[in-house]
Amino acid sequence: EDGGSKGAEGETKDGGRDGAGGGGDEESQPALLQVVGENTKFATELGRGDKIRLPGEAAALKVVEVESDSLLRVESNLDFPGELILDVNESSGDAGKSFDVLKHIDQKIVYGKVLDELASGGTIGIFPEGGSHDRTDLLPLKVGVALIAYSALEKDGAAVPIVPVGLNYFRAHRFRGRAIVEFGRPTYVDPETLEDYRAGGASRRRVCNSLLERIEDSMRSVIVSTPDYDALQLIHVARRLYQRKEYSASEKQDMTRRFAEGYKRLMVQSGGKLPPEWAILQDRIVKYSNELHELGIRDYQVMELDKERNEYEADRAMRENRVLYHIAHLMVVLVLAAVPAAALNLPVGLLARLYSDRRRRKALAASKVKIKGRDVVMSEKVLFCIVAVPTLWLTYGLALALLTDLDRQAVLLAVSCMPAFSYIGVVAAEAGVADWKKDLRPYVMRLFPSARRRMAALPAVRRELQRDLRAFVAEIGPTMADLYYEKEVDWKGVIEDTRKGTTAGAMPPSPTSADEGTKKDQ
Repeated sequence: EDGGSKGAEGETKDGGRDGAGGGGDEESQPALLQVVGENTKFATELGRGDKIRLPGEAAALKVVEVESDSLLRVESNLDFPGELILDVNESSGDAGKSFDVLKHIDQKIVYGKVLDELASGGTIGIFPEGGSHDRTDLLPLKVGVALIAYSALEKDGAAVPIVPVGLNYFRAHRFRGRAIVEFGRPTYVDPETLEDYRAGGASRRRVCNSLLERIEDSMRSVIVSTPDYDALQLIHVARRLYQRKEYSASEKQDMTRRFAEGYKRLMVQSGGKLPPEWAILQDRIVKYSNELHELGIRDYQVMELDKERNEYEADRAMRENRVLYHIAHLMVVLVLAAVPAAALNLPVGLLARLYSDRRRRKALAASKVKIKGRDVVMSEKVLFCIVAVPTLWLTYGLALALLTDLDRQAVLLAVSCMPAFSYIGVVAAEAGVADWKKDLRPYVMRLFPSARRRMAALPAVRRELQRDLRAFVAEIGPTMADLYYEKEVDWKGVIEDTRKGTTAGAMPPSPTSADEGTKKDQ
């Protein structure tokens, strides 16, 4: 799942050319840094308004003044130690770091068009992170969205609602992936801060940063953000173990977000260290998840293992024969279903996978913020297929015309039917063929005695883990306030409380309302 995004401001996109040399920073005032370079060419490479970005940093430093090839002044909200040496000379060893140059792009025309659209009652979609990524949390937001909102208020007196839209993906790097789109509560510019914005300088930075904080809170209210990917996987497994019934997609999203925010609050309450009881429970959840992965089964399939074992325990021969029957049946269905679609979709699918993986590696190498680069995979697949799919159909048409004795009408009919057959093949694959491995592998694993023993033990492990997890949630739930008790959570308020390290309104409700809230969560 992913809340990643692409930037709307040219100078903040995830890419920049390398700058020659390195530099050292000496803080002269809170938001002003002096950069001293070694073997650099600041005078020729940089100008006022350009930005430099250090390795591993998503934020960039804006150039205020270029004094020479080795000296410049920048603005930044980043925290640096008293002295940071950045030098790319080989003689300096590991102390050296290069930097990226992000050239300034005049956005006056773009901003003018945007303000005209907003003044006429239109809507503008903007990705304020400024770059595509596959992280489990937001990148620092760019100031452009705040400038647009304040400019609209200043120029036209329009209180523009800034509505957060959460794009939560499932298997986003594969064809026919799914996404949940959520709309949160809008954020508005405080009219009383307009004079501070007009004053410019530190006052403008302060009100813009304050607005960005509120926008970021609203964005977090419509996505599931975690410290890292391992924490995200842990939260998904914990949510599946905890729930007592099958939820809709929106209910699953709500429960997952409760666990994610509860995990963050638990870390805050324990001073950044995991409580011992949760650390033990977390290790057990991770081991259970790893066992499922090694055996090739899903959590929902574990609940079926007990039923199947009890049903065929009296007749071992029947149970073994049924396993072989399931394997043969799945293979036959797979072959029959795959034949029509294989000729039309398989060649393009394989080539698209190879092409997108190559583009993914290239994007990952060029990025400072990507983890695996999966955020570009589906886009590259779509772009490739736009060209490759019609080309494949035309190739088949030429082959039919040149290598067979079919008349022209028959060839045209065959080619014109290819889009429909291709789409039917995709839909059929989505209905059951695409995930055949997750159904077939458990049966194959049962042919091995050691795997059978491990699978037979899983239901008991799951029941014990589920019981202990629910008991732990019941114990710490009251400390989570609205996350535990409320049926409808004000997610924007929750995110603000988490950011501030507080739990406003955390007093437990009455036993009646507590029971009702607990029942809802369970």
